[in-house]
Amino acid sequence: MELFEKTLDSKKIFDGRVLHIVLDEVELPDGKRSKREVVNHPGGVCVAALDEDNNLSFVKQFRYPYKEVVLELPAGKLEKGSTPLENGKRELLEETGLEGYSYISLGQVYPSPGYTSEIIHLYACRVKSQGEQRLDEGEFLNVEKISLNKAVEMVLNNMIPDSKTQIAVLKTAALLKSGKI
Repeated sequence: MELFEKTLDSKKIFDGRVLHIVLDEVELPDGKRSKREVVNHPGGVCVAALDEDNNLSFVKQFRYPYKEVVLELPAGKLEKGSTPLENGKRELLEETGLEGYSYISLGQVYPSPGYTSEIIHLYACRVKSQGEQRLDEGEFLNVEKISLNKAVEMVLNNMIPDSKTQIAVLKTAALLKSGKI
């Protein structure tokens, strides 16, 4: 069975600084019509940076939609004119003051394919040097080092709810175990 849905019409609903929402009319595989609400997002990047003792640097920041402080790996929105890896290096430096080396792609994540076009690029690296944070205006976060083994335990015990962080932690642990990082 053909699963592709053909876009018949697209209407802008909201055009924000980061998010752009459209209401599309589609033709389904059986020929019927339906509506799709889509949140278009430029995408993001997330970096798992391991130091010489196999600690990861996490950031804690208030996430307004959840009204709570969330523990995450350094991450950010993709900026036009830069590759995902360049964005990842920039975010790592800005949020933690870390400079990494030996970057390895951990692949891409579709965080919520039912309604958003966002793709998050995941990377792991080793820490080369520690400098000062370079936070963006209006950005407030704390850095916390956690051993990779403890981070895996936290993911498995539902203590880290952020999906990109869960995936990057588990993939980084698997790469370390196999000797690839």
